[in-house]
Amino acid sequence: MGIGNTICVQQYHAPCGDLWLGSLGDRLCLCNWVLEKHPGRVDRRLQLLLKAVYKEEASEVVREAAAQLDEYFRRERTVFSIPLLLAGTDFQESVWRKLAEVPYGQTISYGEMAQQLGVPKAVRAVANANGANALSIFLPCHRVVGSNRLLTGYGGGLEAKKFLLELEKQGKK
Repeated sequence: MGIGNTICVQQYHAPCGDLWLGSLGDRLCLCNWVLEKHPGRVDRRLQLLLKAVYKEEASEVVREAAAQLDEYFRRERTVFSIPLLLAGTDFQESVWRKLAEVPYGQTISYGEMAQQLGVPKAVRAVANANGANALSIFLPCHRVVGSNRLLTGYGGGLEAKKFLLELEKQGKK
């Protein structure tokens, strides 16, 4: 990617909070909360790694992402099929790929995720990588909970995390 890339962004109004959706080329690279726990952290990293700036502009990928989110919130979709662009370290990307494997309506703890990744002592690093996820919902970091099965931090806030888990619990057939 050269300098001067453009990430096309648009807001999406989810029932649990507003999201920014963004695409670079033919892949979704952003689904992040407008009101987030650590404002700007994901945006700065994404723009730096992709050598890109945000431009509020429609794209086919963002339109498709919004349509798939609509289906998800209507409990008509349990798996997303939008092409994703991950932007992080090798370790972060391995955590994010593991997130994609957590089934709809289920949860995993940070410790279990660290075990599955073969780094059982890296629980805090796994938690930090989850916090750096730029593709909320599409890479379902809301499905990761504490070792005591209680809800822990979430970029969109614990109310949004609780909403998403309840939606999936009710939508599970």
